[in-house]
Amino acid sequence: MNAPVLTLLDDKSPAPAPADDRVALSKEGFKHAFLDNLFYVQGKIPALATRHDYYTALALTVRDRLWHRWISTAQAYTHQGSRTVAYFSAEFLMGPHLGNNLLNLGIHEEVRQAVKELGLDFEGLLAGEDEPGLGNGGLGRLAACFLDSMATLQIPSLGYGIRYEFGIFHQEIVDGWQVEKTDKWLRFGNPWEVARPEWAVEVKLGGHTERYTDEHGRVRVRWIPHRIVNGVPYDTPILGYRVNTANTLRLWRAEAPESFDFAIFNRGDYYGAVNQKVSSENLTKVLYPNDEAAQGKELRLEQQYFFVCCSLQDMLRILKVQMIPLERFHEKFAVQLNDTHPAVAVAELMRLLVDEHGMDWERAWAIARRTFAYTNHTLLPEALERWPLEMFRKVLPRHLEIIFEINARFLDEVRIRFYGDEQRVASLSLIDESGERYVRMAHLACVASHAINGVAELHSELLKRDVLKDFHDLWPERFSNQTNGVTPRRWMALANPRLARLVSDAIGGDWVRDLGELRRLEPLASDAGFRAQWREIKRANKVALAELARERTGVLLDPDSMFDVQVKRIHEYKRQHLNILHVIALYHRLRADSRFEMLPRTFVFGGKAAPGYHLAKLMVKLINSVGEVVNRDAAVRERLRVVFLPNFNVTNAQRIYPAADLSEQISTAGKEASGTGNMKFCMNGALTIGTPDGANIEICNEVGAENFFMFGLSVSEVAALRREGYRPAHYYERNAELRDVLDLIRDGFFSRGDTQLFRPLIEGLLRWDPYLVLADFEAYAECQSRVSRAYAEQDRWQTMSIINVARSGRFSSDRTIRDYAERVWRVPRVPIRLLAQKDLSFGVS
Repeated sequence: MNAPVLTLLDDKSPAPAPADDRVALSKEGFKHAFLDNLFYVQGKIPALATRHDYYTALALTVRDRLWHRWISTAQAYTHQGSRTVAYFSAEFLMGPHLGNNLLNLGIHEEVRQAVKELGLDFEGLLAGEDEPGLGNGGLGRLAACFLDSMATLQIPSLGYGIRYEFGIFHQEIVDGWQVEKTDKWLRFGNPWEVARPEWAVEVKLGGHTERYTDEHGRVRVRWIPHRIVNGVPYDTPILGYRVNTANTLRLWRAEAPESFDFAIFNRGDYYGAVNQKVSSENLTKVLYPNDEAAQGKELRLEQQYFFVCCSLQDMLRILKVQMIPLERFHEKFAVQLNDTHPAVAVAELMRLLVDEHGMDWERAWAIARRTFAYTNHTLLPEALERWPLEMFRKVLPRHLEIIFEINARFLDEVRIRFYGDEQRVASLSLIDESGERYVRMAHLACVASHAINGVAELHSELLKRDVLKDFHDLWPERFSNQTNGVTPRRWMALANPRLARLVSDAIGGDWVRDLGELRRLEPLASDAGFRAQWREIKRANKVALAELARERTGVLLDPDSMFDVQVKRIHEYKRQHLNILHVIALYHRLRADSRFEMLPRTFVFGGKAAPGYHLAKLMVKLINSVGEVVNRDAAVRERLRVVFLPNFNVTNAQRIYPAADLSEQISTAGKEASGTGNMKFCMNGALTIGTPDGANIEICNEVGAENFFMFGLSVSEVAALRREGYRPAHYYERNAELRDVLDLIRDGFFSRGDTQLFRPLIEGLLRWDPYLVLADFEAYAECQSRVSRAYAEQDRWQTMSIINVARSGRFSSDRTIRDYAERVWRVPRVPIRLLAQKDLSFGVS
């Protein structure tokens, strides 16, 4: 970074910024403010500044403009006592902030030019941002999209979660295996957040309870904790697109009440002196600790309780500041539980109202029932969280008592409603008594929520029919569908600037805030010139991804080949192994039949496997092993390539989605709740090959079956096959190609002769195949042949691609949030007027 030195220090360099330039949006004002932050905040001159110093100065300069909107928003919400959405989520996978904030402020090009004139590499500074690793996949990314849409739609909201110090792991691939490395996203600090230690709260854990009689003669309960930790909030502004609204993401960090015990230190126990600090801060060290061991499960429960306890106390503080009576808690806040992770908030709110504020049970329960709404994100039984009852008692003794009380009252209602049906009582109970006793968190969320929703039409129907059937029978009016969506700001305008410019030139820029405007592209699908531009943009994006792949993996990709992409969390139900079996089938055809012709195709994989999920990690190894063989085989490598891009995250996703020709959405029908990657691919012009699962069905309905490659068993067909007795070996025996593929793996062809390496994977498929990979293989391979024929007709393919984008408007998270706001939360929009300094009131006459 030597080049900027002369540029920044010559006689023409702008002087440090005057005070009124702190929020100026002009290019010259921005340059002044940038130098102001470099000199006076970073304390650096260009000769000593690192790339990170320049990035931080740039981030702080943008942040100043953001904070003007943030403070104005806080002032309006506080003054008006605005009804507010409190979005509780264990994950917020926000992605890099700088580019997104520049886009939403509307100063992206001005800042790019200002930075260039200062002699700095704008793209390099953007790339230098450490991405917050605060989520694992779709759940956290959905939460981030929702925050973006709530701010853009001017809906008052607070996102509440955990400030994980290390977050999701950094994935490296070593000898084909996933290796987890520490994700040190905070090693240089985070310029987008501000700590609020003055709003810290206490969180109790463990211990026991005792009964006592208060001054009014009422029997009350006191919780005597084993330990206490402090929760300190860190706030990040979330700006809407071209509006003045900047909502808040408030994440909690655990700290010890006393971080250093001087007396213990003086006794010579130097480690003991800081033990409390270490044990307390472990609470928010890592996203999703490995919970195979009991200690991991306990820590995960503590994490979930920690953040909802902090958040609810913070909400009570806000009530006090805004002088709103406690009895109106549900009028001020609409709490959305993003899956079951925050469900313990139900018991915690009851504890706060009853134990801490002396409210009677019936009134407190009425408030809770009108406060909470619950989004279910899974159909997998193992993902519906349950906690061993004795472990729950150890960590949260008072909350278990409260849950017992909620359950007793609830089951009284059930026995009256379903007279004599004790099986129904057992099924609905918050406590699973079928063996070892468990607390059922999804049941707790359902009992306490006035609204329960799934995230795709099929998913919501399956919830009502199967997973939550008894609750639907009891309260059908509470259930609804809210199909997921994604923000077009990050996933089109920011991730795919070439396409965004073409679209804006063709139909104007209103589509960024109203994705339905993309319908106006549809007539252009028949314009040969527009199709040619469309194809050129896709190729340019593929060239960029090929360069990334070369840098990260050393694998050379041909941008003129079809890019067939599957990037998502590695899991058996998502069926990355079905994809790689098809790759092996193509390889086998190319090697065994010299007459076999195929268009060049590049298979791109990416995603992380949970550290304790051995089969998923074995799938990663198989993909890389197949790639190693295929990519070095001179007989096929011009027509077939395989690459696994490590460390799939938001930053990398922004490079991948725009470059994809084909999107792989091939989960077993009935297992994927919705999916959002399918939407991101679609709005970036990729065609989808997919099963009738999750939101695939709705995407197919929107874009038209002729523009979608659907295959595979339906939910009803999956159920029928299992009822009849699924025998996966039958498919192996009758399908010669499938047999050849599995034999190649089993015989060690992709493992240097090691016949044991992939044995667990192959035996699992042949004996059990719980996700029906072998049953769907033939249909998948046939559908892939249809894909190849369509891609050979490039005019037809580009037309289909344009139509996919034109009809993707329904999958904007703006549409989803409007539905939530109107049908679930009943929260009106609050436009924000920017404050002048004279408008700030400090309560001083």
